[in-house]
Amino acid sequence: MGKDSWLDNASLRDLQEAMQKGELSSEQLTAHCLRRIADHNKSGAGINAVLEINPDALHTALAMDTIRRMTGSFGPLHGIPVLLKDNINTADKMHTSAGSLALANHMACKDSFVATKLRRAGAVILGKANMTEWANFMTADMPNGYSSRGGQVKNPYGDFDVGGSSSGSAAGVAAGFAPLAVGTETSGSILSPAHSCSVVGIKPTVGLISRSGVIPIAHSQDTPGPIARTVVDAAIMLGAMVGVDETDPVTMAQKGHEVEDYLAGLSIDALRGARLGLVRQYFAGLDAPRAAVYDSAIAALTRLGAVIVEVDEYAAQAKQGDYKVLLYEFKPNINAYLGTTSPCVPVHSLADVIEFNSRDPASRLKHGQSVLLAAEEKSGTLTEGEYITALLQNQLHCREHGIDLALTRDRLDALVFPGNAGCGIAAKAGYPSVTVPAGYTAEGRPVGLTFTGTAYSERALIKLAYAFEQNTKARIVPCLESQQ
Repeated sequence: MGKDSWLDNASLRDLQEAMQKGELSSEQLTAHCLRRIADHNKSGAGINAVLEINPDALHTALAMDTIRRMTGSFGPLHGIPVLLKDNINTADKMHTSAGSLALANHMACKDSFVATKLRRAGAVILGKANMTEWANFMTADMPNGYSSRGGQVKNPYGDFDVGGSSSGSAAGVAAGFAPLAVGTETSGSILSPAHSCSVVGIKPTVGLISRSGVIPIAHSQDTPGPIARTVVDAAIMLGAMVGVDETDPVTMAQKGHEVEDYLAGLSIDALRGARLGLVRQYFAGLDAPRAAVYDSAIAALTRLGAVIVEVDEYAAQAKQGDYKVLLYEFKPNINAYLGTTSPCVPVHSLADVIEFNSRDPASRLKHGQSVLLAAEEKSGTLTEGEYITALLQNQLHCREHGIDLALTRDRLDALVFPGNAGCGIAAKAGYPSVTVPAGYTAEGRPVGLTFTGTAYSERALIKLAYAFEQNTKARIVPCLESQQ
C-alpha cells in the first residue's frame, strides 16, 4: 500500500480539508485516480469500469488549483474527479456512445445539463464509465455491465454480478477510480450496481435532475443520479446536480420542493421512531447467505429504534415485470436524440442502429437485439391505446395504489427493500430511492439496503440511509491487489 492509499476511500470532506491545507492538490488527486485506473482498469484486477479518459482532466484539475489559490473554492466538489456514465453528453474530447459501436465516434456538440452543473461546481470530469449497452435496453439476455464497445465490467469485490446498467459508474467508485460518478436509471440501473458494488446510489424523483443531453430510454422514468462511497458524498453530489431546466419540462414540477441543503439535519439517531414498511415477500425469496445479511440489517434497524411494519402486497407488484411503456417510449425518444447527431455518425434513427448492428453481428450482436427490434415495431407516435392505458395504469398502481397507499395507510416514513428488489415500483411511480451498503455474505458478495419514499422525499431518505450507514459501518473497501 502506498502513502497515497488513503485517497482510494477518502470522503469529500477529507479531500477538501487536505486541499484547503495545501496537503493535496486537485492535480495530485486526479493523477492518483489515473494511476489507479492504469493499475486496475485493464490490467491487474481488470475491472474495466472506465471506457475513456478525458484528455483535459489534468489541465482542468490544475485550473481548479489555480482558482482555489486566487479566489477560493467553488464548494465541496471543487477539484474533485468525477466519472460520467457513457450515455451522458460532454462537449469535450470524449465520445458519448451508450456503450454501442454504432455511436463509438459520436462526440456531443453540447454539454448535458448534468455536465454543465458539475463543471460549474468545480468538478473535474475524469472520464466516461462503461455501461450495459443502450442502458440494458437492447436485448433480453444482455449480461449486466456488458457493452460491445467496452466489453464486460467486473465487480471489484470478486466474481459476482456487477449490476446494471450504470455498472462502470458503481464499479469505478468502489474500486477507487474516482470519488464520485453519475449513473442513470430507468428501472434499477443506479440501485442495482450500487447494491452489487457496495456503494451508495441515489435514484431521484423523476424531474429533480434534468435529462437534457442524456441518451434516453423512456421519458416517464429516466433520471440521472449520484453514486458515491458514502451517503454524505452522494447527497452533496445530488445537491450540485438538481435544478430547473426549461428544455426538460418535467423539471419545472420540482418548484415548491426545493431543498437548499441535503445534509441539513443529518443525525445518527434519525432511525429512532422512524416507521419503516418491510415488504416481506421481497425478502422471502432470497437465498440463505443474503437472507442472513438482511436479517442482521433488519435487526440493526430495530436496535436503532425503527418501528418495522410488515406491508401487505399491493397492486403495483403485479405490474413490476411489465415494461410495455418503455417499449413504446424508446423509439420516439431515441429517434429524437439520434436525429441531432453529426452527419459523420452512421446512425440517426433506431432503424439505423438495428441495420448497423446487423451488418457485423459477430462484434455488434454478441447477445442479440431483440428489444431494439420490438421497440422499432411500435409507431413512435405514442398514440396507441395500449401505451396510454399502460402508462396511466402504471402511475395509478405504483403511486396512489402503491407507494403512497402503503406510506399513508401505515403512517410510514419509507419502505425498505433488499437491494434493487422492488425498483420497478419506484421507477414507474417516478419516486426516489437510496441504496446503502448493508454487509456481505460469507463469500464476500456485497448486499445493499434500499429506502424508498414518495415524490421529492430525497432528504428524508438520505437521513434514514445516513443513520443506518453511520451506525452499522457496513462497507468494506475491496482489495483489488488480491485479485491480480
